[in-house]
Amino acid sequence: MLPLKQSVLWSSLTILALLPLGSCANTPWAAQLEQALSADPRLQASTVEASPEPTASPAGVQLPTNFPAEIPRYPNAELVAVGGASSSEDVVVGANQSTETRWQTSDDAAQVRQFYQEKFQAEGWQLAADTAESSDQPIAATRDGLKVQIATVASGGPSASTSDNSSGNTEFTIEYQFGEVTVGSIPSPSEAETTADGELPQPGDPNFIGPVLPGEIASEPSASPAPSNGSFSDLSQAPAELQPYITDLAKLGAFSKASGEFKPNAEISRREYARWLVTANNLIYANQPARKIRLAAATDQPAFQDMPTSDPDFAVIQGLANAGVIPSPLTGDTSNTTFRPDAPLTREDLILWKVPVDTRQALPSAAIDTVQQAWGFQDSAKIDPKAMRAVLADHQNGDLSNIRRAFGYTTLFQPKKTVSRAEAAAVLWQFGTQGSHLSAKDALQANQPAAQPSTESATQSAQ
Repeated sequence: MLPLKQSVLWSSLTILALLPLGSCANTPWAAQLEQALSADPRLQASTVEASPEPTASPAGVQLPTNFPAEIPRYPNAELVAVGGASSSEDVVVGANQSTETRWQTSDDAAQVRQFYQEKFQAEGWQLAADTAESSDQPIAATRDGLKVQIATVASGGPSASTSDNSSGNTEFTIEYQFGEVTVGSIPSPSEAETTADGELPQPGDPNFIGPVLPGEIASEPSASPAPSNGSFSDLSQAPAELQPYITDLAKLGAFSKASGEFKPNAEISRREYARWLVTANNLIYANQPARKIRLAAATDQPAFQDMPTSDPDFAVIQGLANAGVIPSPLTGDTSNTTFRPDAPLTREDLILWKVPVDTRQALPSAAIDTVQQAWGFQDSAKIDPKAMRAVLADHQNGDLSNIRRAFGYTTLFQPKKTVSRAEAAAVLWQFGTQGSHLSAKDALQANQPAAQPSTESATQSAQ
């Protein structure tokens, strides 16, 4: 009986000892006891922690400084990476290699593809022939020597096989290259004459308009360009008065190609007009080196922040800035730190850049009243003060005026209105003033061999 009584006694004492713990729960020794009596955490049921959210696009990823503004941007896409894009099977010939940018969007791949196909077609890009054959093929397009390729990396959704598409995103790449050709795609001389892939002619081709790539800038346009037929399939869409100007300049070799479509009523960009201006001037004055506009060297310090030496038109635009033809920090105009090469050209800039090349002297002072009295423009007050001087000087050129040749009779100048390609061609058809001027027609005649007198003319001379 004694062992039983002792057991009961010890049990009672244990219960009595544990009763005060409720009132002493906040004491250190109670916390230690509670920890000691708690279950081992390692024996508890394990729980699966949620996977971390996918990392956002790398901080600080920015577009390359030479990313062309004319490449359409997908509206719902985020830049996630930038890097080179040359593979061992696609070796780039020349100084500049292609650049690849990687983008991500929540839209599916079909939407991305449709967007770029429609944009390229609407904006005058030349699409590769196999682009429409398969949705798996990259979209390849060219325009003015710029090559672009859009390729879908993968689409999100349950069927996506890549691990980085679990969020349902589509990744695609935009690869671009300035005026280069790849091994295996260089056409033979006979093929180059008939190709319609939008490539710019190479140096030595009569249709080449420059500039050559940085490091290769050394030669002027050919002094004796071989005339082409100047045939455009859509020439009839241009105003009848402007068609001869387009034809003559095309025959002279002032455009990148002298066949196919000219798109006479489409807007012309500042970049393209600058290129035409230098090319037309240098071809018309092919036999007068002192009147040519010199292309810039690759070592020149860029006058504009958005025209680096890597830009395909750097030599032309920097050359115009070096010559003081266009306003820039070099002429003391610190407000013009950017050129905006792909913005549409306006009427006032059309005249502002061309007239100094005509007059070859300082522009006259001009006031609103003076311009209004000379031209009769009702909107003279809307003309930029810098352009106003060129507008007045153009009036002094009489019937050889650029404004009269491009726009005919008008009492409205509309200085901010964009310029069509046909209007730009009309302005560039002739250079100089009433006392000394040359046209594209004059240059073509100068390049032709002297014609033999006809039999009738010879007979009249003998009489």
